[in-house]
Parts: sequence; structure tokens; C-alpha cells
Amino acid sequence: MLFYLYRVNQFVVFCWMTSILGAQQMSTQQANQGTSYFFYQRPEFPRDCEEVHNQCSSDTTSGVYLIKPDGYPEPFEVYCNNSNSQGWTVILRRNDGHVDFCRNYDEYKERFGFLSHEFWIGNDKLSYFTNQKNYELRIDFTNSEGSSCYATYNRFRTSDEFSNFKFTNIGQYSGNADDCITLCPRNAHPGDCTCQKTCANPSSCLDACSSDDTCICSDGFYLQGGECIPLIECPTGCSVDGIDIPEGGSYVNADCTRRGVCTNSHLIWDDTYSCSVNEVCEERNNVRQCYSDASDCLDIYNAGFSESGVYTVMPTNWPGSPFQVYCNMTEGGGWTVLQRRLDGTVDFYRNWTSYKEGFGSVDHEHWLGNDKLHYLTNQKRYTIRIDLVNLDNLPHFANFDFFRINDENDNYRLSELGTYGGTAGDSLSYHHNQQFSTYDQDHDSVSYDSLSYNCAVIHAGAWWYKSCIGCNLNGLYRSVLPCSDEYVFWYNVPVNNCNKFAEMKIRPL
Repeated sequence: MLFYLYRVNQFVVFCWMTSILGAQQMSTQQANQGTSYFFYQRPEFPRDCEEVHNQCSSDTTSGVYLIKPDGYPEPFEVYCNNSNSQGWTVILRRNDGHVDFCRNYDEYKERFGFLSHEFWIGNDKLSYFTNQKNYELRIDFTNSEGSSCYATYNRFRTSDEFSNFKFTNIGQYSGNADDCITLCPRNAHPGDCTCQKTCANPSSCLDACSSDDTCICSDGFYLQGGECIPLIECPTGCSVDGIDIPEGGSYVNADCTRRGVCTNSHLIWDDTYSCSVNEVCEERNNVRQCYSDASDCLDIYNAGFSESGVYTVMPTNWPGSPFQVYCNMTEGGGWTVLQRRLDGTVDFYRNWTSYKEGFGSVDHEHWLGNDKLHYLTNQKRYTIRIDLVNLDNLPHFANFDFFRINDENDNYRLSELGTYGGTAGDSLSYHHNQQFSTYDQDHDSVSYDSLSYNCAVIHAGAWWYKSCIGCNLNGLYRSVLPCSDEYVFWYNVPVNNCNKFAEMKIRPL
């Protein structure tokens, strides 16, 4: 019974009756042989409305009667339709929308509504009904134009709750229901309003409504050429080489020297797009772009690229496109740079989203992005090296033989930090196991009952603050004295702990 294929009806009745043909009755002999798990002794009450009609032949009025199907624990009321001197047991009626039929499983199992009005008889009762005899199902309905139609099926049976009330048997169809049905295409439903969103005008629709029934695209689908399709499949006006580019989608030309992005139904071209030296221009899974098979800078170094510079990597399980990083090929090579401070041209006092996605230019000052940090540091075991030059122009470094960042669900926690080595002193271990904080998302360990205290605000940066800092490499930039811990700060650097240069980089062990 697929209601979604035809239009909204004004009146619907489901009912059934026992077949008058002897051949259709279940014989007592069959029941005694245990052919049905619904075999019980005949009850004192009528089992359905046909028996009500036969036992009470002096009263053929349609109305509410008491019945008890075989095996059902107690008698209950049903509505009997005795029109044309027949005993139809009504299982559903819809006629004015006063009863809500959007209900949960238990309500459909039991029963809801009013027998003299709109109701559903209940799946539990339905299973007992339909398994005690062979039943015919009849559906009567009146459409919005006032036409009355019907459909009958000469078999109808549902299973019990152990099988989730499965619709197990439906017989041959007869009737004139086809004359009243409006078939709607996929992703559409019946309606009487011409207010229809289309691919050409997805944000609004016509205000006028018609009294005639029609098919309306369901929510999230838009009319295009007689079909209802999702917005992503709608033609956008961004077409190149015979290919329609969806809104927000991109297109890369044959030699990967131009990349266009569909924005507001216009293709915006980036003529600076090109492949890095370690990338190839290929089409994979019907997407042409620059691809890299390197997961980090050590892969690039091992492939024979020994010059420091910008390369493209694709970390394991990274959900996006390959992205550019700066590879530092000194100190043994293969270092993937996560952060660099050198002249103060990039503002590092930024919000959570900026630190999540990254900012700056990878060949200059930048933060690579916390999402990228997470995927990079979770594909292998990495060591981290931090190079510093303080305001006295003295270089220092710190190594930690393990470094790992959790994902955003854990607020990019600095979950692993290994043993320290170097000349700068250990100012990072204080931040081990801390979540990342920015001025708009405070995850530090400072807690006061009556005072709002955000280390990111107090120290003008973003970091794995505790209470508050041992270092602050994303603080304000200053290249001359005096300075404080609001700046690019490393507490344990000898003599002068403010720095005019800082670089964080990782390499697999």
C-alpha cells in the first residue's frame, strides 16, 4: 500500500470481510493440523464484523460493535460497515485531519483515534484478525475533486510483532482506483499549490496557488526539466568543455594551469593555480587536479627533492584535497613546517576557525591549521623541533621525540609529547595534555568562581594554555626590547626569553 504515489485524499476507509466462497475459508481440519499458529478455540464473541452481521441479522446498522478474534486475550470494539448488507471490519479511516497519524511504533501497535471518526485499529489486532481466516481488503477513497474510487485485493494478511507486523500477503487487485490517482515522479509528492522551487530560481517560488492537484518537489529537491533533483545536480550556469560545474564546485583545465570555482553561477578563474614540483596533473575518480602521493616532507625528501621550499602533501585519511606545506630540508631533511614567525607581517591573534583552517603563507609567516596538524601527526610517530632566535640574536632549539595532536572533538589536545633535548630549555612540557584555546574558545585550566579568565586573551595569542604559559609562540610579535610573555615567548631560553624568530616543524622518527 504505497500512499505516496497518489495525491492527498479527502476521505479514506480500509475494511475487510470474510470471503463468501467456501473454498476460501480455512477448514477446521486444516486448523487442527496446526497449519496456523493463530489456531484457537472458537470464542463466544463474534470474531469480525461479518459474524456480527450474521449473528445479529435483525440489526444491520453500521456502527461500533464488540468482537474477539481467535486467540486475542479480550474482546474489543470495532467499527462495522454494514452498507449493502455486508459485514466489513474497518481498520482505518481518514476524513478531515483532526487526528494526528504521525505517531510512534507503540501507538500503531495498540490503537489510536476514535472509531466513529478517524482512527487506526492497531497492528496487534490486525495480526490476529488477518490470520484467523482468509480476508479480502477493500480501500475506499474520495479525492479532492470529489470523485469516489475503490481498490480491492482478494487476500490480505499481516504477521505478528515478532516479525514487526510484516505485510505478508496481498492478493489480486480490482477496482477503479487508477482513475483517481495522480502519479508523481521520484522525489515529489502530491499537492495543490504551484508554488514550486526550481533550479532556475532555488531561493523563492511563485506565490500563486491552484485548486488543481499537481506534483510538488519534496524539500531539498528542485524542478528541472520535469524532474525533481537535489540542488547540487542543478545546472548552475557554470559550464566549461560541456561540463556543468555545481555551485561551489571547481574545474581544473587539461594541463592543471587554471582552476575555476563556481561562485554565484559564475566561474571564477585562478590563473596562479599550478602543480608543485612533486605533484602530477591527473584525473582520479573523475576529478582532475594536481595530486601528490607524499604524506609529509620526509616522503618528498626520500623521493629525491633536497631543496627547502613549498611542496604538496596528502596525509593518510585526510578528507580534503592535497595541500601545500613548506619543507625544511636542513638538519637531515624532511621537516614539515607547522608554524613560522619572522617579521610580524601576519596577525596571529585570531579566532578558533582561523586556527582550525590555517592562515598566512607557507613560505613566510603562517600557522598550517589544527585540522592538518591532527592528520599529519596521527599518521606516523613524529618528533618535533622548535628553532628560536631571541632578541639578543642568539639561536636556540628544542627537540621532543614524540608529538601528537587530537582532533577537534577533543579541542586539538596536545595529547603526546616526548622527551626533551636541545639548548632552549623545556618550556613546552608544561602544556602537555592541554586543549587548544583561542580568544573565542577558552579551554585552559584556569578556573575562578567569580572571574572569567581566558589565557588566550590575557597573553594575546592562541596555544595549548594551562594556567597559563610556559611558552607562547603564537603571541604578539616584537623584534626589540623590552618584551613580555604576551609576545613570542619561551620561558627557559637563557638570558632573553622573547624571540624574533620561531619555527615549529615535525619529521617521522
